[in-house]
Amino acid sequence: MVVRPRRVRKSAHVIVVGNEKGGSGKSTIAAHVAVALLKAGQRVVTIDLDSRQKTLTQFIANRRGWAKRSGLAIDSPDHFCIAQASGLRVDSNESAECNAFLTAVASVEHTSNFLVIDTPGTESYLMRLAHAMADTLVTPLNDSFVDFALLGGVDADSYALTEPSQYASMVCEARRERQKIDAPATDWIVIRNRLSTLRSRSKARLAATLAELGARLGFRCVEGLVERLVYRDFFPRGMTALDELSKAALGRRPTRSDQNARHEIETLIAALGLPLDEASRMRAATHAEFVEQRALA
Repeated sequence: MVVRPRRVRKSAHVIVVGNEKGGSGKSTIAAHVAVALLKAGQRVVTIDLDSRQKTLTQFIANRRGWAKRSGLAIDSPDHFCIAQASGLRVDSNESAECNAFLTAVASVEHTSNFLVIDTPGTESYLMRLAHAMADTLVTPLNDSFVDFALLGGVDADSYALTEPSQYASMVCEARRERQKIDAPATDWIVIRNRLSTLRSRSKARLAATLAELGARLGFRCVEGLVERLVYRDFFPRGMTALDELSKAALGRRPTRSDQNARHEIETLIAALGLPLDEASRMRAATHAEFVEQRALA
């Protein structure tokens, strides 16, 4: 059962990146979404609920460390990592984690445009709570039927859907609970991630099956990231495909793959349809244009 979160009227748009499977690119997506919003002039806060892996937390630390060492102007979001409670009682641990999470949210929700929350790849109380708070839920899915089980079962002969998964059922319940409180349904977006550039019958079947399941469960499906080394190469410096593509920033010469990665991220951000503060976006665009002109002078 999804516990209803304590809610107050808020200004920040909550983006939750979640599923129940590791290795699907959740933290990579969360980091790139956060940086894309920063570059659009938005006030962004990131929250890491995966207190064991702490991938997003390490990315932010790497980013801040590289900005300091390199002297480059690299913006980073304000960041929280919710510590895992280690008491003997499960209910006490859940209460402590819940209070820490809600305290972090309450401290920034009225002064930020966006909260980007990265969740662990296992079901937990905090993971369910975050899903119930999401304005936009982003679920990365590796582009294969191996990972499709995250959302539902598929008949081996017809490729027709059999039943939704436990995760999909949890999301549907969280969305219903959210509507009972104070808000419209969460915009649920499934990202087909780690794409192959090769065409295949399996890819076409997967796309058709996802479209059918999306119509049943109420999510929309968009294409995500191609499997590229650049996304892993950028991690030690906390850089993204949206940052300055120069040798000084990357530690190597930029490549065509870097440019393609940037285009992928920009296309993905546009597909998410996030509610940007337009005045802030225009100021950021003007500033970026000014910096570029000075660099060319």
